[in-house]
Amino acid sequence: MKLRVDRDAFAEAVAWTARALPSRPAVPVLAGMRLEVPQGGSTMGLSGFDYEVSTRASVEVLVEEAGAVLVPGRLLAEIVRTLPEGSVHIDTDGTRVRISGGAARFTLITMPLEDYPTLPGMPDRIGSVPADTFVEAVRQVTPAASRDDTLPMLTGAYLDFTADTLSLVATDRYRIAVRELWWKPDDPGIDVSALVPARTLHDMVRGVIGGSNVDVALSTGPGSGGLAPGEGTIGFENGVRSSTTRLIDSDFVKYAAWFPAEFAARAEVAVAPLMEAVKRVALVADRHTPLRLAFSEGEVSLEAGSGEDAQAVEAIAVDYRGDPLRVAFRPDYLMDGLTAISTDIAHLNFTEPTKPAVFTDVPSKEGEAPSFRYLVQPLRVS
Repeated sequence: MKLRVDRDAFAEAVAWTARALPSRPAVPVLAGMRLEVPQGGSTMGLSGFDYEVSTRASVEVLVEEAGAVLVPGRLLAEIVRTLPEGSVHIDTDGTRVRISGGAARFTLITMPLEDYPTLPGMPDRIGSVPADTFVEAVRQVTPAASRDDTLPMLTGAYLDFTADTLSLVATDRYRIAVRELWWKPDDPGIDVSALVPARTLHDMVRGVIGGSNVDVALSTGPGSGGLAPGEGTIGFENGVRSSTTRLIDSDFVKYAAWFPAEFAARAEVAVAPLMEAVKRVALVADRHTPLRLAFSEGEVSLEAGSGEDAQAVEAIAVDYRGDPLRVAFRPDYLMDGLTAISTDIAHLNFTEPTKPAVFTDVPSKEGEAPSFRYLVQPLRVS
């Protein structure tokens, strides 16, 4: 292999592909990134695979000699990222590959290409979704997924494809984030769902090209409309980049019943000032220390700390309707919910101080349902 490639385009492709590479691979060869230029081709394909997640990208190159090579992927990403602007030259010599850019020269030892596993194919396409909206939805929902790998079901983001509505849901039992958005199905009558590892989904949407579409592909059982047991795979394709991941083989929780049907009180509050106040007051609290909010007509007072501990108090204006209410939340759960609100104003809906509250965005049209909902369980305080 011998070629020349633009540094910026190559760095982006390598960074994208490296996201599938494990930091501690079970098999050393899985730390490798495959670079391949076919005979007569003008693009180089990059791929990574850890038996769960696969990533592929391609980049335009000036080819002198075609070929394929397997190199340490994360090291390659670090090297290319630090090279000066301009062209990057790559050529192989036996078990070595030389990478040069500007005055910098690197030589890497290749990995055995014959030991590298075959990447899975892309499942059948089921539709497409606007890239910017999808990225926002993933950003809003995935923080609510659990990090506890002993409960795999809760580490996933649930994607429900029903007609032209795509719902993304995640929960760790103490909060639930739900985002609904429009998408374009290939089959208008589609009704399937998938449970995708949340961390993987979050990584997949990083680097998505704005203003474009993301094609969604999903493996389904023949004629059943459901996923093939043990073989569920979802894929996303955006321009010259694509990725697949195995699905979590588990049923998701029946989350809809957790949302209250009606509320006793609502606060309409500007998101940015409330977030700034939460950040300041939370300085005296750790993640599990309650941040207390006292709502009354025209105002919410935020408090943290008590007794001989450090304390903080701040009040901001809100439009509050209902009886005076005192409620407490984990500061990080409160911030995650507010950060996910995409509108300047948020609705904070309450039933009782010890029962779940629901934060929502404000619909653009009167009478419409909010596109994002965040249910969070308050903390009990004496």
